[in-house]
Amino acid sequence: MVDSPTVALLGTGIMGAGMARNILAAGLPLRVWNRSADKARPLAEHGAEIAATPADAVRGADVVVTMVGDGPQVADLLDQAADGLRSGQVLLQTTTAGIDQDALIDRAEARGLLFVDAPVMGTRQPAESGQLVILAAGAPAAREIAQPVLDAVGRATHWLSEDPRSLAGSRLKLVVNSWVLAITAATGEAVALAEGLGVDPQAFLDAVAGGPLDSGYLQAKAKAILAGDWTPNFSVDNAAKDAGLIVAAAESVGLTLDVAAAAEARMRRASDAGHGDDDMAAAYLASRPTV
Repeated sequence: MVDSPTVALLGTGIMGAGMARNILAAGLPLRVWNRSADKARPLAEHGAEIAATPADAVRGADVVVTMVGDGPQVADLLDQAADGLRSGQVLLQTTTAGIDQDALIDRAEARGLLFVDAPVMGTRQPAESGQLVILAAGAPAAREIAQPVLDAVGRATHWLSEDPRSLAGSRLKLVVNSWVLAITAATGEAVALAEGLGVDPQAFLDAVAGGPLDSGYLQAKAKAILAGDWTPNFSVDNAAKDAGLIVAAAESVGLTLDVAAAAEARMRRASDAGHGDDDMAAAYLASRPTV
């Protein structure tokens, strides 16, 4: 095991910034790059080196972490970073990218990278507190190198397969996110229905509190909705993207997911109304005649 691997983190948005601070807090050398440099610069105060290009970020790194919007963006970053990549580096692919990643893995392996499928469970707060749960698939050699990084950003890593091409982590992540999207959409609809029927939404929350119909996620999202607080923990646009990946994955194995498809349509309607960067709780607004 490399006790203190040098890390390159590509993508310092809502999730990546928190991950970066925890990597630094663990004493690991870190270079970061972000398409919008303003989102990366504050990390310099915590000890990160701000790279001008993806190639500069990955040059000499032991572990390259990708946390961007989707699979095509990861593929584009690998192309941009090509001059700095070397054989034997671990590519810790934490972006939620679905189950169609063969071309991405081919691109990584052609450059000699050790690919690890490693999507994470959690949003802004778990990312900031180092409490993410990592769902991973990768060869033992890659696992040994990457483990200090995983330990820095998460409270648990579930190694699901030694074969990164199994995409065992990404498959489980889609299952988890299908549930998250269902709860989020249902919460928004229940609150909107209560308001429409002249029922105090808090009466609904109190009625289910502590019972089998309650959940911490329901209470948290409802609280945000009632406060009109759309501070992004996980954005409407990212939720719509993930819903689309879930629907496509289901269709590829002959399944029809009505709830996931409806959640995708709901998120896209909210996004079209200008709420794409807001927290996905803002999809509640899609129940209104004027979003």
